[in-house]
Amino acid sequence: MKGRQVILGQHKGRDGAALLVDGVLQDLLLDHDAPRPGTIYRARADRPVKGQGGMFLHTPDGSAFLRGVKGLAPGDQLLVQVAGHAERGKAIPVTAKLLFKSRYVIVTPEAPGINISRAIKDEEERLRIRASAETENAETSGYGLILRSSCQNAPDEAITEDVEAMIDMARAILSDEGRDVEKLLEGPDPAELAWREWATGDIIEEPLGEYVSQARKATQNLPSGGSMSVEATRAVVAVDINTGGDTSPAAGLKANLAAAKELPRQLRLKGLGGQVVVDFAPMPKKDRRTLENALRAALKSDEVETSMIGWTQMGLFELSRKRARVPLAEILS
Repeated sequence: MKGRQVILGQHKGRDGAALLVDGVLQDLLLDHDAPRPGTIYRARADRPVKGQGGMFLHTPDGSAFLRGVKGLAPGDQLLVQVAGHAERGKAIPVTAKLLFKSRYVIVTPEAPGINISRAIKDEEERLRIRASAETENAETSGYGLILRSSCQNAPDEAITEDVEAMIDMARAILSDEGRDVEKLLEGPDPAELAWREWATGDIIEEPLGEYVSQARKATQNLPSGGSMSVEATRAVVAVDINTGGDTSPAAGLKANLAAAKELPRQLRLKGLGGQVVVDFAPMPKKDRRTLENALRAALKSDEVETSMIGWTQMGLFELSRKRARVPLAEILS
């Protein structure tokens, strides 16, 4: 099956969405009970955390934690936005720098100016996109705009409408004068995220059970003939690479290169983040740079921020990945 398909459906009563590219599952979103990233609260400062420069806040969904606090005292009210997934038993991570994100634009109230995605190279196209976004409403708002790569070849009116809608939303929330702790904006559900982030594709409505089963598989066969196992423990995400039946001198490198290409997809499908430790198949140390370059290229196209930490003395490779999603296993537990 060629092309892109966006599958909208449910699994065990939960709404969700799956993205297939040429018949291969590339992403999976399932709704969950935790606060969705992007949710905006009117919160109240509760108590500071000495030595960490942070503040616990009171929100309608429980305790939240804000880093980098200055000039904030217990009892003060402020607007904050859910920045990521809260681990079980921990406070909701929030930020005071609100972003209003849609398919074509991100409105940045605290960072004026217009920026266009560097993925759009054609200068005439960049000028067209900028002109579509420079509306009177945008100019009078004083807000900043980030015009996303999805603007490329998008109709002028679609870009303009998106910019106008997000500026109006930002104005409405930032002019809020309420006094009680309240949820002002719900973060996007799976269908909204699919529309926003996946942009194009044939829409198909069907149950998601088959795709959830694929995503949950701990062991994935690799094109090289090897395999990769991904398992989440309480402390780390452990990844193990095996060469399978390949006994050639380059078996380790082939399996590792295939695993490097596949790893971002597996972490994305399983919703895993935090500390990731990879036990690559044995290979000569001289091939490490080749493997690092392949892994860096694979991570570059993944939307979830992931840092390559490097090799340990035991020959394991460490990564640090943002906890951007609720783990799939946790949603289904």
